[in-house]
Amino acid sequence: MLAAAAFVFASNRPSLLVSAPSASTSTSTIAPAILTSGDAIVSRKPDLAVIGAGLESEQPTAAGAQSDLASKAAKLIARIKSLPVADKDLNTTGYWIGPVYSPQGQTITGYRAAEQLQVSWHNVDTVGRALDAIVQEGGATNISISFGLGDPKPAQAEARTLAIADARAKAQSMASAAGVRLGQVIQVSDLSSSSRVPSPISYGAAASVPTQVPVGQLDIQASVEVDFAIG
Repeated sequence: MLAAAAFVFASNRPSLLVSAPSASTSTSTIAPAILTSGDAIVSRKPDLAVIGAGLESEQPTAAGAQSDLASKAAKLIARIKSLPVADKDLNTTGYWIGPVYSPQGQTITGYRAAEQLQVSWHNVDTVGRALDAIVQEGGATNISISFGLGDPKPAQAEARTLAIADARAKAQSMASAAGVRLGQVIQVSDLSSSSRVPSPISYGAAASVPTQVPVGQLDIQASVEVDFAIG
């Protein structure tokens, strides 16, 4: 014979059936508990822009494409460093050389070489000017940009604290409704801690006016599960 142990659950968590042998078959018991989840979002202005700057070259031979790309890349890298950008904030994220085929896909008509650089820009308010320099003076042909936090941990910690408070408030409300007293925390689980960032943008041809890049806000989200004893 089995005796079911009763639990109280937050409405947004899945139901869970927990059973334990009765005293006639085992002395083990499961303590009643209130199981809740909590969520929170905090917003911060980004303090880091990550710029992707790409170059490519197409020539009759692979060596020719590589050589032409190297010349273009040298110009672009020199311009990026002069902004200035420290060596640690500039790295290569992709490099590719391969054949270009005819529309029928049977004949090689040339070779294409491409290189992708990544720049960490620490002053988001001037990122538009950096983009203009990289494209108009550095010669980059493929540009993307996204925003983030140089150190996201403080914002994540704040969001996590607020999420736990949200879980406690839910648990207290459920305990009151059930006519029981909320006890101590049994377990806390961090389900997620993520940032919802402004969407990356692409940069087209050289502009005749300075580029404007609104920065907006980052949303740092935390979700937790908290289990409370019933006092």
